[in-house]
Amino acid sequence: MISFVNAKINLGLQIVRKREDGYHDLQTVFYPVGKYAGTAENPESFCDILEIWPKDEHYNRSEGEKPSLFLTGRKVDCPVEKNLVYKAMRLFEEETGFDLFSINVMLEKHLPDGAGMGGGSADASFTLRLLADCYNLQNPGACIEEKRLYEMALRLGADCPFFILNRPAYAEGVGEKLEEIPLDLTGCWLAVVKPNIYVSTKDAFSGVIPKASDFDLRDISSLPITEWRNVIKNDFEDSIFPKFPAIGEIKEKLYSLGAIYASMSGSGSSVYAIFSNPADARGVLDEFKGDATIEGCYLLKM
Repeated sequence: MISFVNAKINLGLQIVRKREDGYHDLQTVFYPVGKYAGTAENPESFCDILEIWPKDEHYNRSEGEKPSLFLTGRKVDCPVEKNLVYKAMRLFEEETGFDLFSINVMLEKHLPDGAGMGGGSADASFTLRLLADCYNLQNPGACIEEKRLYEMALRLGADCPFFILNRPAYAEGVGEKLEEIPLDLTGCWLAVVKPNIYVSTKDAFSGVIPKASDFDLRDISSLPITEWRNVIKNDFEDSIFPKFPAIGEIKEKLYSLGAIYASMSGSGSSVYAIFSNPADARGVLDEFKGDATIEGCYLLKM
């Protein structure tokens, strides 16, 4: 079984209150982006690739052996045991009794890390989904339903439940309370610019002053994209742009190149822009590719 793992962007991100547990309540719209368009020889698509296949029937497990997770593509700088895919595997095993030692799992990483686009969360949730497919084939009378996967995903991270749904959604709470919305950006072009900047959660929340939102993001689908610039905002930009002005400069450059709407995604550091004109969108590649301060520059047809 193979799955192509997409990322997400935040269309607006409003920090509305600080909770007693120290976390913040937010309001945002998650929109899935990225799909596989390359080949095995040219894997420059904006997605990760997740594959599960059975071990040889004569395989014998050795003492102390751990479940098989193979990592390829972009280097993931953490021990395998801390990888969200591995954690998802272990959680699924704990919840269902599924035999992880009957399969191999491979993650081919292409999505950028620290981009505010949920790549790691998506990997974890897509792992749960693929494992559920395996489980359901083996146990047709006791299928794992989406609601149960959602509950597992929430234990892995606040962004993870969205990737179980994986459709445009308005989110509240820490991002786990989801409500589907009728938003469709098909036909637009999306440019994503990821600078060589890491933004910590502490940096993202420092300076943010929670406040009630001026616009109900559930109404985003009824607002023309040409009006988003003056209405829809990522509150994290208020604290991050002063600390990392290069990120703010990328956003302004994207507008100068003809973007209809541009914003930082999540807590950064990537900045995306929506274009209606493909020639303008391709100009982003001309502007940023080859720049030593830019880790990645991507162009997607939505």
